[in-house]
Order: sequence, then structure tokens, then C-alpha cells
Amino acid sequence: MTDLSSRRLDIDALRALRAIRQHGGITRAAEALGLTQSAVSHKIKRLETSLDCDLLTRKSGAPTFTAAGEDLLDYATRILGLHDEALLSLTKTDLAGRILLGLTEDTTCSDLSRILGRFHRLHPQVAVRTKVRMSLVLRGMLERGELDAAILQIFAHEVRPTDVVLFREGLHWVNSPKLALPTDGPIPFLSFDDDCFYRHWALDIGQDSGALLETVFECSSAAGIIAGVTAGLGVALLSDRHLRPEMEILATRLPAPPALTYVVRRARKARNPALDSLVAGIEAEVSRTGGLSLVV
Repeated sequence: MTDLSSRRLDIDALRALRAIRQHGGITRAAEALGLTQSAVSHKIKRLETSLDCDLLTRKSGAPTFTAAGEDLLDYATRILGLHDEALLSLTKTDLAGRILLGLTEDTTCSDLSRILGRFHRLHPQVAVRTKVRMSLVLRGMLERGELDAAILQIFAHEVRPTDVVLFREGLHWVNSPKLALPTDGPIPFLSFDDDCFYRHWALDIGQDSGALLETVFECSSAAGIIAGVTAGLGVALLSDRHLRPEMEILATRLPAPPALTYVVRRARKARNPALDSLVAGIEAEVSRTGGLSLVV
């Protein structure tokens, strides 16, 4: 029978393992965690020694995780969730009230849902009502006082001093290798709907730069735009999290898009303790993981 008394699953090592999965490698995980690459490698190596098995592959071109590493990742997600929730529960207060929160579609498909679920368990007297809209719509709702706060995308140069910056992403022109772009004439453009600020920027710069875009496909969901790009219907603007291996990034023909930033933006009215606690929890989680991991 295996002696478990001398074997431990180190929390920091599990966090590093999860970050490697979330960010696609040791180097990016180290950047997200604010550590050196060697420090992350050391944590993983120490964990492998403790468990007497390899968690990561070291062969070029091979999958990042071994079968044992994949198994441990499932447990790591649950262990870290319970660990962080236990810590938060020790500082639980008797918060009560209501929060009107705006979200974009892609944040609802991230582990933000887990963060909101944990907040509800810790503060059952706080009612959080969420509305999912495009970022441009959420901005208007904030201005009109229809929301207390929203988690939305903006261009990096539009960050306000009062915004809580969560993380940044790149924005790219993409298409399918199947599509041969015309050497002259309009470029087929796959666009989100009228409420998308990507679309507004693309059409504005198209006029300014002389690149003629012809909207041939319009859809409000990222899934629809991704499907259209991979089918070779045209070019589109997509953020880092929506890039796929079968896409190619266009480095010519069109102006480079601005960088994106995810922020928590509040309405211009008095703060409330429940909202302060929720925003602090989201900010702390993103600081630990380096972003909101997309659930697939």
C-alpha cells in the first residue's frame, strides 16, 4: 500500500500547473503569475518528484501534459477552487443588497461564472442580477444608470482612471488560408452587428486607409464569426482568445488594430460594500491567474 503520509500537493505548484494550461506554456504562465520561468519549472519539478511521475512532456512537438498531468489538472481546478473559497469564507461579512452587473458574451463563457457562484455562496444576501450585452451597449447602460458595474472590452487607449483593469488582449485581422483575398476591389468582411465597437473601428479605418471592406456576413456571436472565418467567407477582427490553429493572422493589407483591455467599469454613483467586495474578488482572481480562462 502506498504511504501517503509523506506526499503533499503543494497549492502554489498546483496553481502553476493550472497557469501552464491556461496560458499555453511555462513562459507565459510565469509572466501571468509574476514569477521567473525557472521558479515555475522548479515548482513543477518538485511536484513531480513528490508524486513520482512526470506531469509535463519535455519532447518538442509533443502535448504539453502527460496523461498523469491531465488527470492532476482536473483535481487541481477543484482543489484550488475550494482552497480559495475557504480563505474567502474566513473574511465573510454580512453583506446584503443588490448588484446590477453587465457582462459580455465571452466573459460569461469564462471562469467568471465560477467566481460569481462562489460570491453567491459566500454572500447569499446579495442578489446579483446580470445582463449580457455587447460592450458598446453596456457602456450606454452604465451612462444611463441602468447598471451598477460592467465587465467589458475597450480599446487600451480608452481606459479611464476609475476603471479596474483586469487584463489585456491583442486584436487581429484573421482569415482562412482557403480564402484568396482579391488584389484589388473590396475585401469580404465578417462583422459583428451594429453594436460592436470592432465594427465601428474597422469601417472607420477602412475609409481612412483606403482599404475597402464589404460586409458579407453579420453575426452577434463570436461562434458565428469563427465559423465564418474557418469556412473561408472573409476576414474578421478577433481577439487572442478566439484565435484558432486553422486561421492565419493578416499582417499586411489592413492597418494593425489597437490592443484590447478588459475592465470593470462602474456607474457614476455612490459605491456600495457588496459591489466593492465583488469587484475586489474578481480583481484578485484575475491577478492570480493572469486572465479569465475560456471555458470550452
